Amino acid sequence: MGFSFWLARLRSCSNKSAFSKAFRDSFYHYKSQLNTCQKNLPSTIAEKTKSHAFSWSSCLLPLAFAVSAGSLTFQSHNNHPSLCEPSNLDSRKVTIGGKASTEFVVKGTHKEVPQELIDELKAICQDNMTLDYDERFYHGKPQNSFHKAVNIPDVVVFPRSEEEVSQIVKSCNKHKVPIVPYGGATSIEGHTLSPNGGVCIDMTLMKRVKALHIRDMDVVVEPGIGWMELNEYLEPYGLFFPLDPGPGATIGGMCATRCSGSLAVRYDLTRLMIGSEGTLGVVTEVTLRLQKIPEHSVVAMCNFPTIKDAADVAIDTMLSGIQVSRVELLDEVQVRAVNIANGKNLPEVPTLMFEFIGTEAYSHEQTQIVQRIVSEHNGSDFVFTEDPEAKKELWKIRKEALWACFAMEPNFEAMISDVCVPLSNLAELISSTVIAHAGDGNFHTVILFDPNEEEHRREAERLNQFMVYTALSMEGTCTGEHGVGTGKMKYLEKELGIEALQTMKRIKTALDPNNIMNPGKLIPPHVCF
Repeated sequence: MGFSFWLARLRSCSNKSAFSKAFRDSFYHYKSQLNTCQKNLPSTIAEKTKSHAFSWSSCLLPLAFAVSAGSLTFQSHNNHPSLCEPSNLDSRKVTIGGKASTEFVVKGTHKEVPQELIDELKAICQDNMTLDYDERFYHGKPQNSFHKAVNIPDVVVFPRSEEEVSQIVKSCNKHKVPIVPYGGATSIEGHTLSPNGGVCIDMTLMKRVKALHIRDMDVVVEPGIGWMELNEYLEPYGLFFPLDPGPGATIGGMCATRCSGSLAVRYDLTRLMIGSEGTLGVVTEVTLRLQKIPEHSVVAMCNFPTIKDAADVAIDTMLSGIQVSRVELLDEVQVRAVNIANGKNLPEVPTLMFEFIGTEAYSHEQTQIVQRIVSEHNGSDFVFTEDPEAKKELWKIRKEALWACFAMEPNFEAMISDVCVPLSNLAELISSTVIAHAGDGNFHTVILFDPNEEEHRREAERLNQFMVYTALSMEGTCTGEHGVGTGKMKYLEKELGIEALQTMKRIKTALDPNNIMNPGKLIPPHVCF
């Protein structure tokens, strides 16, 4: 949740006028700044102006934007007497994404897209746009999420360059038509829904590696490239990008949701645009830090009689000072799903998976230390491998966990939670089917339910809400990596407080005065100022 990081920096800003000037200056911060201190930030397409001398170091991080509507059309806020969602979203009632919401079908207001805009988009994108219903429907329904919307995009465009994205956003901003960025379609919480119709900007044609700086250990890419494709490109150079979310995720989407992944023990992405979920701009270029491919690695697996034993081993391993690359926890139900889906015969008990990296000697030393820790917590069947194909096969089990769950109940849908708590509270919180990034206290529950049974749906929501509230009571968060979208908005006031949400709304309004950037996501509809 990238927005939460804004707030920590906002609290340090005591000079209101400096803060306002920072926003004005931020609209013209250009992507050349990325080459030094902004390695993990998307670049900007802003209108070039004279340079500004204001320093953000004591306030917010520099806003190295992608296309931001606020940078294209900055207007007086006098035209907005009440900075709230439309009046039909009444906060006194149960609203989509609002407090106490239990609805999965996201409602929205829809207006006809003017023909003038269609003509402008055609001039920009040529044949790389479509009005086809099937294509629009596909883009309006996330592929791995139960969330739905009453509307779908009116148009889908496939830009090929930064300039095209910039022109698309300018045209949509002029006509006040919503835009929804679209990448690998792997998001869970309804991020790519189009509840208000509008224009879906599919970034998948922008997937070039623009520059690889081997000695600097960074790479400049377009947002449509997948992290798996990128790592295939980097492998011959002995480098890799160390975040690994679900298969199919693209770099742009990973930036938008501030992704985690099983390697999140050691890496993170936190900046203003990172985690803003398309509500502030469209990512068009990203500079990523890379890592050397480890000289040697060992993958280990072991079993436990209880979830608590497994979680305690994960905690003790982290406290031991071992630089473990990955720690993943699967409960007995998830292991059963893996067996059904893959024809395996794994012991159906809580299971931990580790990866140790470094020199051959150091990897072996780490393995032996963890094996000792496992034996002290009732662990058994500790096995490890150094064979490359065997290691891939073991991690494949984890990467395909969601599809394995569907093998248990093919006609069910999955409500996926990703609460995150301090590592010491992990064992206490886990209570159902679990796939956990045990190294950072982030775990996923996969709640299977029959979408045609109202009782099933409400029980799934009750379990999800119970886990969120329990995580918040343990100083955790409602989302460790999947993001907020439409599904988690209702929990943000409890987690962050109304003042923090109002600050987020002010930032959103300053950068996107016409509210065209992925509207209806992230900020709950009842938040006003």
